[in-house]
Formats: sequence, C-alpha cells, structure tokens
Amino acid sequence: MRKRPVPAFLVTLSGIFVLGALTIQVRHLSNSTDPAILQFANGREIRITGHVTAEGSVQEEAGGDARQRLNVETEQIDSGAQIFAIHSGVRVSFYRKGARTQSGEVPSSGLMRLFRYGERLRFSTKLNPPRNYRNPGAFDYQGYLAEDGVAVLASTDSAQVEVLPGFAGSRAELWRTRIRRSILEKTRAIWPERQAALMDAMVIGEEAFLNRHTRMDFQRSGTYHVLVVSGMNVTILALFLFYALRRLRLNDLLAAAVTVALVACYALITDVGPPVWRATLMLAVYLGARLLYREKSMLNAIGAAALCLMAMNPLVLLGASFQLTFLCVWLVAAVGVPVLERTIEPFSRGLLYLNVPGYDLSLPPNVVQFRLDLRMLAGRLERFFGEAIPAPALAAVARILLGGCELIVISAVMQMGLALPMAYYFHRATFVAMPANWLVVPLTELLMPTAALAVGLSYISVWLARIPAWVAGLAVEGIAGTVRWLGGLQLADVRVPTPRVPLILAAAASLAVAMILVRRRPLAAAAGLATLFLSALWICVIPPRPRVRPGALEVTAIDVGQGDSLLLVSPQGRTMLVDAGGLPYWTHSELDIGEDVVSPYLWLRGFQRLDVLTLTHAHADHMGGMPAVLASFHPRELWIGNDSSEPDLQPLLRLAQKMGVNVIQLKAGDSAEFGGAMVRILAPDSSSPAGRRNDESLVMKLTYGNTSALLEGDAEKASELEIAKQQPQADLLKVGHHGSNTSTVPQLLAAVHPRFAVISVGERNRYGHPREEVLSRLEAAHVATGRTDLDGAVTFYLDGKAVRASFPNLP
Repeated sequence: MRKRPVPAFLVTLSGIFVLGALTIQVRHLSNSTDPAILQFANGREIRITGHVTAEGSVQEEAGGDARQRLNVETEQIDSGAQIFAIHSGVRVSFYRKGARTQSGEVPSSGLMRLFRYGERLRFSTKLNPPRNYRNPGAFDYQGYLAEDGVAVLASTDSAQVEVLPGFAGSRAELWRTRIRRSILEKTRAIWPERQAALMDAMVIGEEAFLNRHTRMDFQRSGTYHVLVVSGMNVTILALFLFYALRRLRLNDLLAAAVTVALVACYALITDVGPPVWRATLMLAVYLGARLLYREKSMLNAIGAAALCLMAMNPLVLLGASFQLTFLCVWLVAAVGVPVLERTIEPFSRGLLYLNVPGYDLSLPPNVVQFRLDLRMLAGRLERFFGEAIPAPALAAVARILLGGCELIVISAVMQMGLALPMAYYFHRATFVAMPANWLVVPLTELLMPTAALAVGLSYISVWLARIPAWVAGLAVEGIAGTVRWLGGLQLADVRVPTPRVPLILAAAASLAVAMILVRRRPLAAAAGLATLFLSALWICVIPPRPRVRPGALEVTAIDVGQGDSLLLVSPQGRTMLVDAGGLPYWTHSELDIGEDVVSPYLWLRGFQRLDVLTLTHAHADHMGGMPAVLASFHPRELWIGNDSSEPDLQPLLRLAQKMGVNVIQLKAGDSAEFGGAMVRILAPDSSSPAGRRNDESLVMKLTYGNTSALLEGDAEKASELEIAKQQPQADLLKVGHHGSNTSTVPQLLAAVHPRFAVISVGERNRYGHPREEVLSRLEAAHVATGRTDLDGAVTFYLDGKAVRASFPNLP
C-alpha cells in the first residue's frame, strides 16, 4: 500500500470478489432444500411434522374466514405407507372457515390460533410445487421462494393442526420474533385499524395488512419508498436519535455509538433485509468518518456499504431493491448535492449570524448582498415589531423557503434519474412523483420519530403514548390522503413498455455525463442536467418499436394458468387481446392476472396501446384481468358477445364507458376488418341456450390470405355443433374450454380440419384439463397441439400461405 497504491487497490478489490464468490457457495448450501420433497407434490394427501421457521399474521376475510401464511421446515413426512425424514421448506397457508354472528362478531370457538416461531406442528395437507407463468420476462416465483428456502406450497384447515411439545430453532430468532410481534400488537392498541396497517408497513416493515389497492396508489404516486421500510426511514430515525442524544449532553463518540447500536437493533427487528442494512452500514461509515474528522463523503459511505453487502451476498446487485435504493442515494450525492452546493447551499449558510456583519467577509458577494437585503428589510420591520423579532423571523422564513427549494431540486434530480428503473421494473412514468414527494417526505420525517416515540411510551403507559400517537396519526392521514389524491389522477397511471438495451445504455451514459459535468462550469453543469432530463423524457414519452413480424397474422396464447388470453397482431400491426385471464374468488389471492401476468408480457413486446380488447364471455378466468388491461393499455374498442346484461360484466362496462372506450356488441354473422385480416363471428346467436355462459362465448374466425384461425373461447358441444355448419375450416384451432371433454367434439374437428391447435390451460388444475379424450381426438386427427401448461406462451404466424409455429411438442 505504501509503495504501490494502485496494485494494492486492485488486490483489495480482488479479495472482495473472492469473498463474494465464497459467500455465494455458502449461501447456496445453507439455503438448499431436500429435493426429495418434490416426489410428494403429486396431489395426494400426506401428513407433515415440522416446525415454524417464519411467522405470519392472521388476516381476517369476509364472512368470518381467516388466513395465516407462514414457512415450515419439515422434519418427517408420512405418506400413509412409509415415514420419510426430509428437511425442506414449505410455505403453508392455514385457513379458518367461520361465520360471523348477526352482530358481526366471530365466535371465540372460531378464532384462529397464531402459530409462533419454533413451534412444532403436525397436519395433513397436499403439496404443490410453485409454478412460474412461462411467458418471456415473467416473474420468477420459484426463485423468489427458493431464496427463503421454500420448495413447495401447501394449505390446510387450522382447526386440524396438532401443536406438538418441544421447540425447534434459534433462541435469538425467537426473541427477535417476540419483540417484533409485541411491537405489532402495540401498534394495534394505539392506532385504529386502518392507520395501524400503514404504521406496520412504514415503521416495522409488516405489509400483511395492506391491501393491493393501497400498494398501487403508492406506486402510482411515486411514493412507494415511503410505504416500505427503507434507507430513508433509517436516516430519519438516526438523525432524530443523534440529535436527541446530543441534546442530552452526550459527547459525539457516545451519541454516535448509541445511535448506530439502536439503528442496528431496528434493522434486526424489521427483518426487511438489504435496504435497511445498507442504510445502517452507511450510517456507521458516515458517523465514523465524522468522529475521525475526515471529510464526510456520502459517495464513500455509499461505496463502503455497497462493497460490504455485495461481499456478504453479491446477488443483491441483481435485485431491484438494491439498484433502486443505491441509485436514489447516488443521485442525491453525485448530482443533487453538487447542484445545491452551487445554488442554494451558499444562501443557506448565509442565514447564519445574520446580525453579525463581520461574518460577511467569509462569504461570496452575492450571498453578502442577500444578507444586506434581509438586514435592510428587518430594519424596516423593526418600526412595527421591535428589534428582537424581525431578523430571526426573516431568517426562519428564508430557511423554510430555501429548504423547500432544496426539496424541489432533489426531487427533480431523483425523478429524472429514476425514470429508467421505474420503467424497467414497474412500467410506470411517475409524472406526479415530484409534488407527491414534496408533501409526503416532510410528513414521513414527522411520522417516523413520533411513531417510534409512541410505541416506546406505550410500554410504560398507553396514556403517555396518546400525544405522539395523535401526531403520528395526523401524519399518516396526510400521507394517505396525498397518495389517494395524486395516485388517483389519470396522469399518475401512465404505463410504459420495457426499455430496450440501447435506451438503457443511453440512460446510464446520461447519468454518468450529468455526474461529471455538474461539478464543472455552469454551462457544462446545465448541459449535464439537460442530458439527464432528455433521457428521462425519452423513456417516459417515446415508446419503443413493438416486436412484431410484419406481413403476418400473429396468434399468441399467453400463459395465464387456468384461463384464456390471446394476443393477435394483424399483418399491418394492429393489436387485439382476446380475454385477459383471471382467478376465481375462492383462491383468496391478490394476484391480478391482468396486471401481473398479461401486461408484463405485452410491455416486454413493446406495446403501449391496444387497438381492440375482446371478451369472449363473462367468466372470471377470462374476464378477471380485463380491468387492469383496460387501465394500462387504453384500447379504442371493447368487443363483447350477447351477454352484456350479465351482472358480473357491468363493472367492466362502466369502467370502459368512463375511459371512453367504444363498446361493440357482436353476434353470429357479423364481420370486421382487422388490419389486413378479416374477422367473422360464428357464435353466439340468439338461439344460444339460456343460462349456459360457455355456449354464449364469442367465437371468431380470422382469415389472412389462404390461412385462418378459429378462436373458440369456452364454447361447448351445443355451440360447436352450430359452428360446424358454417364452413369453419381453419389451419389453427384454439381449443374450447381448456380441453374439457364437453368441447372439441368430433363433428367440429371434422369441419375445421386444423393442422395446429393450442390449449390454454393451467398446470395441475383441479378440473383435470385437458382431458385425455380430447388429446386423443386431436392426435387421431394428426393435429400438432401446443399447451400453455407445458410450453408457456405459444405463438403461431399466419403469413397468408402457411402457418408457422414453434413449441417443444411440435412434430
């Protein structure tokens, strides 16, 4: 180091790299689960003996039902014929079926027991492997669970669970979970339920009680970082603690040590992971440098914290959380602070010792002029208010105004710099993020210390906690109101496709240019900021060119599980989405197939708008994702069949009307031109059997040149027999009703005589789709069949002369 600093620097980085490689191996071994458990994920009931490794929270649902999700490590698995010693992670959903009394209360006998960390349990269940939706760019749910050591999923009635004697686990983790649970109980005691849910999320990192609508409001308004425990929360608490300790006459060393220790305890209790530990490490580095009288460089603190975390787990570099929080602080330190130092910060320093003319000699001329103007104005006001009030009051007002300007500058820099990750990970252009953060961030600065003080005082007396709890409640109401107001604006819900690689590189380069030029001459600094602004504008306003094959009719069956969603792209580039998947109500899932499965695939393809959205019939597995697709892609037209009077369909029609979408009702015999292809409606007609929604499905035949495709929806035998009379010959058949034996009757197959077929069906679905009888009929007819449960998204191209397809089972 003394003789060759550069080689020493490189050797040190190499050592960190080797340490990171080692930790990858160690973490892989520690998180590994026994793959033998997958042999029991076959739909048969087994009996599990295991212990709780991660607690959940009891969530009340409609009708007195309740649900509790937690992780269990298996010790034994009883298959009925043999007992196996298998240690593997299982995510279990315990449910309770109960009915409320007439007064709305749940009988005490129906209350769900909260299962604690380390408790040993025995219960019967059926295991299911976690499933990824097999579309390009889909979320890796299996990998997400594997990071927590979870290999399979299960659910069972909590009333059938047997709690065994004994404890399994770490005593340190037991105490951590007890403290965390105690804090959650205190928040429930001192705040109303709605406020407590937000307090749990923002203060302690417990998101179990937040509904999806609340999360989406925070995302739309660009304030989601406030909703989850992040580096900002740690910073606010740390500043409050350090200031309070210094006011208590503690010296710098002791105040810094206590602050770091308390923040580390906070990070441990929240158990949020890298975001909080990053901020804690940065705090320790920053305060350490302050104690050693070294330059307090925020960039160095960021670098030190990032290196430590990446040495402990290099894979955090690939996570959205690490990238977003790291980039946030980087933007503030590398771009925002230099801008403030050259613009607002000198005037803020100029407000010190306003009545001391001698201090003017150490300041720039423009700042001295600013001080002279304030003193002159204070002299005028002394005639009315005396000598003691005007100067301090003017200084206070100026500090507030300058502080607001600083917040505007930092918010603008962060908005521009975060445009790329927001578009890549969340597909959002957050045009209201700046005003939202101007209001929300100061309220969060008030919320965090008062909420922490209220929880702390509640352990002494609930009455003592009332005042800080009231202040924190006002702050959280202000945050919630701001988010609902701004998040509800149409401007806040602008969605953008996934940026392409050239745009990603250009945006990264613009950030580097801004970081370099912002410290140069004013003209160069302005050019750097303009470059950053233009890259953000490009991302948010100029959509990429969609990935389509010109001159061909594309039919893609998107994998939406047990449901239907077909993307059609015409030879001239017009787009139509037929159905949008969905989940039935009894799944008790907050997953939105339209938002979380269909839309990401469309954004990855580069689509920002749809020309037509078509609903075949009003069943949840076809209609559930429609509202999200309507809101995100703003189609010009909505095509529906003759079931427009269905009660389940009315909310969708009202939303379409509100958005100005032209609703077109179609029936057998209608036709339309679709970007160079022709669409002919074969069903339903007025003679469709009443009350059979599947036979009311909108059935379309698309023709381009000498090629065609028949899309059945969920049409069953009665409808198919009528379709068979209408010359439905087609090269491609979208098999009706997910391969149910009530569809794809021999008469239809003989009339259509397809070369290709596709079945949209969910893996391991409860209905047994597709049925063997249907698969046998397709095989006997020599039809090459693709399946979304096996092949993921399946695409066919009809070029007017031939049909081209690519999927693993293609002969």
